[in-house]
Amino acid sequence: MGRLAPSTEGRLVNVESGNDAAVGEPGEVWIRGPQVMKGYLNNAEATAHTVDQEGWLHTGDIGTVDSEGYLTIVDRLKELIKVKGYQVAPAELEGLLLKHPRVADAAVIPVADEECGQRPKALVVAQGELTTQEVIEFVHGQVAHYKRLKCVELVDAIPKSPSGKILRRVLVDRERASVS
Repeated sequence: MGRLAPSTEGRLVNVESGNDAAVGEPGEVWIRGPQVMKGYLNNAEATAHTVDQEGWLHTGDIGTVDSEGYLTIVDRLKELIKVKGYQVAPAELEGLLLKHPRVADAAVIPVADEECGQRPKALVVAQGELTTQEVIEFVHGQVAHYKRLKCVELVDAIPKSPSGKILRRVLVDRERASVS
């Protein structure tokens, strides 16, 4: 990303390799400059997890940079689903699901998987007649093998904050309670 403003630098870092992400490749947004916090008051451990020794603030935001240098935030690092070491962004799958003509709304959460660690599960609000198998097949042919949905659940609504953000924690907690 390079220089963002006077005295401000930015990087987009591949979370798996630690190298700078290529154009179009997702990575964590790192920033550094005199206005960036030095750390958390009286919490050296939290500071060490957020600001590295070179002064880069690891934002936890996942973004992509296009060929013109424009940054688009696509997800949060904490929300990534880890499938056999691969990182799956729920927002990417949600965007794809919303392209289906009979999907009114969608959310993707991680579910436990003995073989893979985690797998993506879609919660879908149908618009008309729609089966879970149709949704699985729709996604299957458009994504890498590790991004394929483990299962789909048809729901009446996706819980959201007043600003429209998916309340993923509510969905994850509900999923864990139903498995217990």
